Amino acid sequence: RRFADMVVDDTHGCLFAVSERAGDGAEPVNELARIDIKSGAVSVVAAGDDFYAAPALSADGRYLAWLGWRHPNMPWDATILYLAELGADGVPRAPRPLVKQPNQAVFQPAWGADGKLYFVNDPEGWWRLYCLDDPANPAVRPRRVCGLAAEMGLPLWQFGMRTYAFQGPRRIIATVCERGLWRLVQISPDSGETRPINSPYNTFAAIAADETQVALVAAGPAQADAVIALNPATGAITRCSKAAAGGIPTDTLSAAQAVTFPTTDNDYAHGFYYAPRNPCYTGRDDEKPPLLVMTHGGPTAAANAGLDAHIQFWSSRGFAILAVNYRGSTGYGRAYREKLKNNWGVHDVADTVAGARYLADEGLADPARTAIRGSSAGGFTALAALTFTDAFAAGCSQYGIGDLESLARQTHKFESRYLDRLIAPYPAERATYAQRSPINHAARLSCPVLFTHGAEDKVVPPAQARAMAAALREKGVPVELLIFPGEQHGFRRADTIRRSLEAELAFYKKVFGLGKG
Repeated sequence: RRFADMVVDDTHGCLFAVSERAGDGAEPVNELARIDIKSGAVSVVAAGDDFYAAPALSADGRYLAWLGWRHPNMPWDATILYLAELGADGVPRAPRPLVKQPNQAVFQPAWGADGKLYFVNDPEGWWRLYCLDDPANPAVRPRRVCGLAAEMGLPLWQFGMRTYAFQGPRRIIATVCERGLWRLVQISPDSGETRPINSPYNTFAAIAADETQVALVAAGPAQADAVIALNPATGAITRCSKAAAGGIPTDTLSAAQAVTFPTTDNDYAHGFYYAPRNPCYTGRDDEKPPLLVMTHGGPTAAANAGLDAHIQFWSSRGFAILAVNYRGSTGYGRAYREKLKNNWGVHDVADTVAGARYLADEGLADPARTAIRGSSAGGFTALAALTFTDAFAAGCSQYGIGDLESLARQTHKFESRYLDRLIAPYPAERATYAQRSPINHAARLSCPVLFTHGAEDKVVPPAQARAMAAALREKGVPVELLIFPGEQHGFRRADTIRRSLEAELAFYKKVFGLGKG
């Protein structure tokens, strides 16, 4: 067995944890387990769902809550919130589903200092905070605590993700997202009244609190990711540790500007625009800057507005940047997130094209010198945009997905049915996978492409990049392929990151004739 997401029950001398073990079928079996601390004996307390997460124990050791969900759902599609009372032996008795709806995704169940069960849910289309005031009474239903038209939840890609924390029984500190920008608020659990907490940050990744301070991982327009401690009463901030992205001269930093633009089907999409900025250089008055459109991975993720050294690399070298939060991205409510269902490779591609045209129409970028780049799932969107549209003059795929069918066949359990919702059920709709896979339509791709890939990538084998590069060379299309030894799915070595960025910059200079004249 493998264990994760553990919580200690001091009252009964045990741990509750998510367990995974080999099953009789093709998939491993996930369960909620109880581990006796003294003897090490393991017993199963919940089984039958495909996945479990977030066991939450009340402070008095009386109740246990947890999440479960089933194929083909991902935890941002639909989850079940369970609640059980523990017997004298510490074993949960007669668990009941507190929330079990096909279009509700519960996030972060947690017990407050007031003995009530809190959680984030989205029955009204926004991930908002809810509370169960009386866990002992099955007739009592959860109530909504906060009615902000904003997101307080995240796609549960990892165990332990949190967006709110308790400062005693009468105060909750939460991170909320509006139009892709995160901010801090203080919430009264009784009245639902919210009060903003000012800070220089617009991106948060985690949160914890005690009676006097809040600890967060935070970033801002001019602040790289850092662990900070914030006193909500005084606004005082202490930086405990920071990422290595510091030291960038502030006069070269380009701040994100939130943009919304029209796209296909009379719809709209979002993103962040970064103007080129470097005080040592200026462009010609009669020239618009080249544009680099960036596509995030996931695809259930989002570009944020925190300081990103990769983006600053490009904006300080004369590129305008558009980080696209295409339809399907999180941070804009359930309705926006679900627009990518059955449309991955369609709506995300259309939104990158629409965003590039929007900036060109606004006079902010040169439509003839527009490139697109992305990694992993973002690399798929980039390759699809290069293959199925003529909107881009060049592109870069970093360990991007070229063959959707291969991904559907080879992925791990957590994502094994993910594409059922994003594209169509597999293998029943195999033709759709073939139709949307760039690797099957390389003949339609006619602009220069740079492929960068890890030699040890098990998620997207480098053979996909090699096959597409070979097909383009055969057509006579300019192509470059860099395979980095020792790298897997995602570049982690500093030397690899540096070399790939320098190679990509040289590639665009060659394609667009930059630095000449």
